Amino acid sequence: MSIYDFTLTRGDGAEVSLADYRGKVLLIVNTATGCGFTPHYEPIEKMYEEYHDKGLEIIDVPCNQFREQTPGTDEEIRQFCQLKYNTQFPQMKKSDVNGENALPLFTYLKEQKGFEGFGKGPMALMMSQMLKKIPKENPDIRWNFTKFVVDREGNVVARFEPTADMKKVEECVVSLL
Repeated sequence: MSIYDFTLTRGDGAEVSLADYRGKVLLIVNTATGCGFTPHYEPIEKMYEEYHDKGLEIIDVPCNQFREQTPGTDEEIRQFCQLKYNTQFPQMKKSDVNGENALPLFTYLKEQKGFEGFGKGPMALMMSQMLKKIPKENPDIRWNFTKFVVDREGNVVARFEPTADMKKVEECVVSLL
């Protein structure tokens, strides 16, 4: 099984095969429109604009599993992102990333790169306290804007929790282009 064996559904209903992204660097992220991390859309869009022509693809999967911070239809989510953050990358259908209805892609990603902690700093401490009931060994997505980076060969090379500095995410992506 590889990353290229998965398909997703875009918000407009079109099927997307990840095999179409073979040879590209992928940034796969579960997103939310009403979260404290929603401003991550800005640096993600900036990376897309700067590096898309060099081989970066963004896979945006809206998810409503974390305190229902992604209300609305797929179309409403798309409109919010385009109007507020001028997003140009394709957005997938709102989906689960944990549990029995989780997208198989996210089950695979979590198997490849489990949870390693929220890091350091005030936001990391807050997230650790808020989610302390989840054992660290559990690979589940903890919150919105967890990011996975996949290299051009389809290897999942990094997982960044929402508390990670977006400059570190960008450095990882750039190192693979």
